[in-house]
Amino acid sequence: QVQLVESGGGRGQPGGSLRLSCTASGSAFGTNVMGWYRQGPGKQRELVARMARGGSPYYGDSVKGRFTISRDNAKRTIDLQMNNLKPEDTAVYYCNADWRTSSPTPGDYWGRGTQVTVSS
Repeated sequence: QVQLVESGGGRGQPGGSLRLSCTASGSAFGTNVMGWYRQGPGKQRELVARMARGGSPYYGDSVKGRFTISRDNAKRTIDLQMNNLKPEDTAVYYCNADWRTSSPTPGDYWGRGTQVTVSS
């Protein structure tokens, strides 16, 4: 129903910046809320940020003040600007979409993930 493709991953330096992008295709139903999750090596998956179609961004505590999420509903994209990178940001980042208008759990649709590695 919904396909998600991430781009923009790669290697960043501590204190540097990276920008991730996710593009949705298929039915618009299922993308009421979109966001980013990540999973580092040996760690559980955690919410990075999410945003409803009309706004209302939400950030995980570990990225507040450093990351910014944005949506372009016409382009069907959701971006994650990552500033002041830290080594603990190293993870596979997954785009997620949810048909529900509000939920504490991830939606049904996932991208395949993009690797972000932060090291000097």
